[in-house]
Amino acid sequence: MTKHKKITAAMLSALAVLIVILIILWTRFGYRAQMYTNNSYAMATYVQQTVYGPEGEQAAAEAAQAVTALENQISWRVSGSDIDRLNDAAGTEWLTIDSDTVDLLALSLDVAEKSGGAFDPTVLPLTSLWRFESETPHVPTEEELSSALQYVGYADLRINEEEHTASLRRHYEGIDLGAIGKGAACDRVVSVYASHDLTAGVVSVGGSVGVYGNKPDGTDWLVALRDPDTPDESVGSIGTLQLEPGEFVSTSGTYEKQFTQDGVTYHHLLNPHTGMPEENGLVSVSVVCENGALSDALSTACFVLGKEQGLALAETYGAEVLFVDDQKEITMSDGMQERFTLSNAAYTLA
Repeated sequence: MTKHKKITAAMLSALAVLIVILIILWTRFGYRAQMYTNNSYAMATYVQQTVYGPEGEQAAAEAAQAVTALENQISWRVSGSDIDRLNDAAGTEWLTIDSDTVDLLALSLDVAEKSGGAFDPTVLPLTSLWRFESETPHVPTEEELSSALQYVGYADLRINEEEHTASLRRHYEGIDLGAIGKGAACDRVVSVYASHDLTAGVVSVGGSVGVYGNKPDGTDWLVALRDPDTPDESVGSIGTLQLEPGEFVSTSGTYEKQFTQDGVTYHHLLNPHTGMPEENGLVSVSVVCENGALSDALSTACFVLGKEQGLALAETYGAEVLFVDDQKEITMSDGMQERFTLSNAAYTLA
């Protein structure tokens, strides 16, 4: 009987040690078994997700659906969307639209006002003229630009946040939320993550990225910033950017959409005041803040404004910004310097 008790005690002791080892292994590596990835396509780009937690697969699927639902709500190309209906009703009546669309329009107008129109949600007359996303892009004539520019002006977009209504003041005006939509999609995805039993998650929609929760291995969220000088088929990076849980980064770059005609390359980042691609020496701008839609809108606005005015605008919103110019020089806000690590020797810090 004594011998039996001693064996039992030894077994219990060994079992206790095994349990401790399993807890350590689970803490360090167990979440890997609960990691789930999801790749989908919406807003003319790839939506890439990596989530951690027991409800990861369900959450990622719902998040992908949420991005498609947002596209169907705010894309001017989708028949019957809020934006499509507003564009069709331009110059006629106020329309009742989804409260989320109203909120996005309100944010768009705020950035438009504070940027002096460097970001403008009413650029559809220009973007539809250039046709960057089509198979037949077009360099407008001076006459075409002059005609389109008279219908671009954020002051003609009116919203009533209490009644969830909006309108465009004049015929032929049009809203294009392409410069804020992908960041807004990241907001939607992170919101879905928060409604599920997830430890962490990261989503990228085109040039926008959002992170949720703390990584299971305890390391920081690191996002590689693209080297604007590398082609799509062999994308490189200039360095990495550290994000905190609940933060977003959006990058606007000349490489995203461009075409060459008669030996001249044109990119899609248009100056709403001139109707032409902004040529101020910048090739990309990245903005970090706690709102995906805002980071997206600011990356466009700061690109058009240039370094000095762009830094001032980002500071207004408490956002951090990083500029890359065509001389491979990187200029950053003070807070961005604490987050960014340069790894590409071809670039220098200002």
